[in-house]
Amino acid sequence: MTPVGLHVTAWRPISHRVVTCWIYGRASVGRDREYSEQRLIQAVGQILARDGFGGLGVNAVARAAGVDKVLIYRYFDGLPNLLRAYGEGADFWPTVDEVLGSDIDAVRRLPPEQRVEHVVLALLEALRNRPQTIEILAWEAVADNALTRTLANIREQWGRDVIARVFPDAREHPDDVLALANLMVAGFQYLMIRARKSPAFGGVDLRSEAGWERIRQAIRFACRA
Repeated sequence: MTPVGLHVTAWRPISHRVVTCWIYGRASVGRDREYSEQRLIQAVGQILARDGFGGLGVNAVARAAGVDKVLIYRYFDGLPNLLRAYGEGADFWPTVDEVLGSDIDAVRRLPPEQRVEHVVLALLEALRNRPQTIEILAWEAVADNALTRTLANIREQWGRDVIARVFPDAREHPDDVLALANLMVAGFQYLMIRARKSPAFGGVDLRSEAGWERIRQAIRFACRA
């Protein structure tokens, strides 16, 4: 018997269907966010490669991604962090592990010059497989602003990470070894940029595998001289 004035509501167990819908609803939101983030990051790369840094803006990115521009602020807190997310992604620049390979200890055991050779040749191949990155580097070469410096700083940090992992004994070796690496990387990046508009440089065919093999051989020769 229920006491007077006490209202009792019958307990009803939550159905499995309700719980399932709630769980899948939250999962769907997570998937939607991940999808939108990737769309925005990809749009940054597409715009930079096509229009350069001058064409990069919140409205342009949102339009290219097919999403509301408010998501740029909600997910990335603005355009600078979105650009940073693109720059830190493997679509733009190879990871350290991609360049160093699976056996880093074997690389460290090499003489310093051969370690440089390994890294430079691996980076060359990685960038040849990223034509969008080459387009962006071409735009970066003729502009200097906060956006270009964001990507440049990411690459500088990447270089420091490589040195820390490949040259833990860096103080024992002359700076000329690392200067040689910088010179070769700058050289082949220029050739990749030039190959977009010109088929050859100094008699080297920049649009054939034979031409790039000549460049690889030159790198090996320079490192082992």
